[in-house]
Amino acid sequence: MSMATPIPATLIPGDGIGPEIVEATVMVLDALGANFDWEICQAGLAGMKAAGDPLPPETLASIHRTKLALKGPLETPVGGGYRSSNVRLREEFKLYANVRPAYTIIPGGRFEDIDLVLLRENNEGLYVGFEHYIPIDGDPHAVAMATGVNTRAGARRIAEYAFDYAVKNNRKKVTIVHKANIMKALTGLFLETALEVAKKYEGRIECDQRIVDACAMQLVLNPWQFDVLVTTNLFGDILSDEISGLVGGLGMTPGANIGEDAAIFEAVHGSAPDIAGKGIANPTAILLAAAMMLDHVDRRDLAARLRQAIDQVLNEDKVRTGDLGGTASTKEYTAALIRRVAA
Repeated sequence: MSMATPIPATLIPGDGIGPEIVEATVMVLDALGANFDWEICQAGLAGMKAAGDPLPPETLASIHRTKLALKGPLETPVGGGYRSSNVRLREEFKLYANVRPAYTIIPGGRFEDIDLVLLRENNEGLYVGFEHYIPIDGDPHAVAMATGVNTRAGARRIAEYAFDYAVKNNRKKVTIVHKANIMKALTGLFLETALEVAKKYEGRIECDQRIVDACAMQLVLNPWQFDVLVTTNLFGDILSDEISGLVGGLGMTPGANIGEDAAIFEAVHGSAPDIAGKGIANPTAILLAAAMMLDHVDRRDLAARLRQAIDQVLNEDKVRTGDLGGTASTKEYTAALIRRVAA
């Protein structure tokens, strides 16, 4: 796709530090020459304040038009309040694949040379939201119940995406992560289906499997034994954060939510309201998400330049925000990146 013609895309600044890191990302993309035509929309707490809805109709309509979005972190109340806008977006646009790469950018940490990709089924499992309470003896919340739902079609779709991803990106192995020893139906179906898909890739992509608790342990004992991991919704949510910890935390890891007709790219960390407005937020995760977005629109050249600039600024220029052991403000870090991409 040529960048001579502007590419329509939805831009959701988000909550907390979201507007700061999204602004930084747009500035770097402009300096890079990435020609996106942004439709700015609100969601999360900002959506509630602006329109009384954490996912306003105008935001949904924009993504339906553009089929492409870059999103800052959205605030979700804990234990009550409105339902997660992130989950609603995944349901609305059938974003079945959550892609979470994690690789070492700054050397010298507890783990070196990490290069992992976790692919998570995004619409099923225990995140379908089928929950209710059963009142007993005057206590309206005496019993809480939740139902998980996995389908063979959903399992096959994410497994095929995982193996196709491995082939296209020159990966060597896919590990299927499950809990089929206990949840024999719910995750047994996922394992069974993924193993069927794996047979079609024999000779091209190696395949193995892990029980989720063993996988969690092995990720911190020997993460280099893994390459691409594919798993169900809840397990993927937890393991992807664990993998982020291997490379410096959530501030260093991007995410993509991919569907057949739309794709939303995001910083996977929270909105960090405690540091909002202080000018010290680290935009690296959403910058890396923007690089994934450039890959998605077939501008891999610009994506490579952006990733190279991030590496150069962090490791050669030594310009780092406080969470990475430096003293740079968000603006100083952004300015350093702009100098690199514009060089």
